[in-house]
Amino acid sequence: MSNSTLSLLEFIAALSVLLFLHEFGHYMIGKLFGITAEEFGFGYPPRLIKLFSIGETEFTLNWIPFGAFVRFKGEEDPEEEGGLASAGKWKRLGTLLAGPLMNILTGILLFSLVVAQTGVPQENIVDIINVAEGSPAQLAGIQSGDTLVEIAGIPIEDIYTVREVVNENLGEIIEIKILRDEEIISLSAPPRENPPEGEGSLGIVMSNPVDKIGFIRSIPYGGKLAVEQIRQILSIPAMLIRGQVQTEDMRLLSPKGIYDVYSQVREEERELEQEQPGLAAINIAWFFAVISVALGFSNLLPIPALDGGRILFIIPEILFGKRVPPRYENAIHFIGYVSLLVIMAYVLFQDFLNPIVLH
Repeated sequence: MSNSTLSLLEFIAALSVLLFLHEFGHYMIGKLFGITAEEFGFGYPPRLIKLFSIGETEFTLNWIPFGAFVRFKGEEDPEEEGGLASAGKWKRLGTLLAGPLMNILTGILLFSLVVAQTGVPQENIVDIINVAEGSPAQLAGIQSGDTLVEIAGIPIEDIYTVREVVNENLGEIIEIKILRDEEIISLSAPPRENPPEGEGSLGIVMSNPVDKIGFIRSIPYGGKLAVEQIRQILSIPAMLIRGQVQTEDMRLLSPKGIYDVYSQVREEERELEQEQPGLAAINIAWFFAVISVALGFSNLLPIPALDGGRILFIIPEILFGKRVPPRYENAIHFIGYVSLLVIMAYVLFQDFLNPIVLH
């Protein structure tokens, strides 16, 4: 089997699991609230076969081998007893939230697994792992294995502190205190204003020592990474306005475009995997953690036809006790659904016409 075929199968399987978990979240919370699910489908219609039934729910296998779906009774008809639309506002809210939250929780789990494997950097400790030949650091006597303690009178809190202080003192001799063999040593060096390509002003490569932790301790870090991922998504509009990123770099991606990114990342990993066994599994988990969090968060956006759009129509009911007439809500969701199909068709066309290439 070729590498490209293997990457495609990996991608389809992993993304299908994320979509399945999304729908399973809707299904489980809906069932918990007594809402009837008429069908839970593996893949997308048309239906291939009925697999089995649990209560009133038919579990089916469908022809399009990708993702999953749940079809609740009376999704758009509040007169149909036991259906989604006739359920109480809090039950509908919980059922709609469950899918996106399941994706976000999955992302946290995957991030936590990665952290448990790779460890947590001790950001307040800055070690020197390499010193360039003939650099100011080498001439001053700095060696690989030293730990930076203080620079230009500023205590070292993290790598960013070092970079900031060095950039503020280019061309000037600064005092550098290091820890070597449990002894504090004071040295002096002038950071270069125009260092050789590939080297910094001092000519050092810095890193944080890693603290290995178990899975349970990694969960809060996984949560922080998921929050940071959401924060980055929210910051995109402001970054575009400020010109920090170019519009062409922020293009929407269809599943085909996401696969293009994945396949290029996997190809690079295969070249490194012989030197670092297990690296591919860690990077795959990280990649789909990012995708899972993005999938969950994007579904919470107040866009008609998405979970967030449906939640938006429940808010007036919660705040004012008055429900938006179903005919208006259904019409808006229909327009939103058609609009999304048109946008996705355009994005898919662009991904085929102009495939994304990682630099």
